Amino acid sequence: MVTFLAGGTGTPKLLDGADRVFDPAETTVVANTGDDVELGGHLVCPDLDTVLFHGGGILDTETWWGIDGDTTATHEELHQLADAAGLDPGPRYLADDAQTAGRDIARWRRFSGVAEFMEIGDRDRAVHVTRTSLLDEGRTLTEVTRTLADAFDLDVELLPMSDDPVATIVHTPEGPMHFQEYWVHRRAAPEVLDVEFRGAETANPTPAVLDALDSPVVVGPSNPVTSLGPMLAMEAFADALASTPVVAVSPFVEREVFSGPAAELMAGVGRDPSTAGVAAAYPFADAFVLDDADGTDLDRPVVRTDTAIEGPDDAERVARAAETALEAVT
Repeated sequence: MVTFLAGGTGTPKLLDGADRVFDPAETTVVANTGDDVELGGHLVCPDLDTVLFHGGGILDTETWWGIDGDTTATHEELHQLADAAGLDPGPRYLADDAQTAGRDIARWRRFSGVAEFMEIGDRDRAVHVTRTSLLDEGRTLTEVTRTLADAFDLDVELLPMSDDPVATIVHTPEGPMHFQEYWVHRRAAPEVLDVEFRGAETANPTPAVLDALDSPVVVGPSNPVTSLGPMLAMEAFADALASTPVVAVSPFVEREVFSGPAAELMAGVGRDPSTAGVAAAYPFADAFVLDDADGTDLDRPVVRTDTAIEGPDDAERVARAAETALEAVT
């Protein structure tokens, strides 16, 4: 049994070949939900959906977001209508009192659907409508995710990190903004002053997640702040990682990050944007997988390989290095 912690594109890319190394029937993926937003009344769970769509064979692997070949007729019509009506395209946060009204799972991340700031494909939108409707029928996010995983015929078990809402809020000189506004709308342009995981103090991992964390854990090359940070902000989650074997794949080669805003976010929260900074952020990690070109000297076992992942063969290579690292600490 093995459990992967997934967020962003790093871990999903690793999963692209991990099934050649780890038996999918004995693999659990715990996905970050700090990036989730409610957009136009529908709950969008980007990190869950990337794993769902990849497992279902329909992920757009050029962007690692959305469904390959999806149409965007509804999205385009929303923008045309807003333009004709003279409405500001936003992002348009709902009022403060609306952020904590209605369904609990949507707290602190509720946006109007007027001229939506995230492009949602038509088939992709059907998933969000189904998810939100099942939540409104009284199911938990874990139950809904399992239903969707069955629909996409996933080989692995997919779990949200919690059934409770945690929202990743990036603090900038322009004020606080949800991670999706910072990353999707603003393209990581504002300076990062701090990152808050709103709701983490009262959120808890589900029993299913805690069971999964009893198995050896692989942390893929995801963003340590916004992909892993929401999980680690839950005390029970961090405690569980401290008592199980954990191998982490660095998203850096020394001070060079593979992709995304990890360097800016790490600097913003006072972490050194480097492999050494990742190791400091992951005190629970028993071993690391580093790139061949990464000469960082760590105080824990290290397995080196080419960690660039451009396809399934690369993913298999990195997964085998993770397997080797796990064998050294279990």
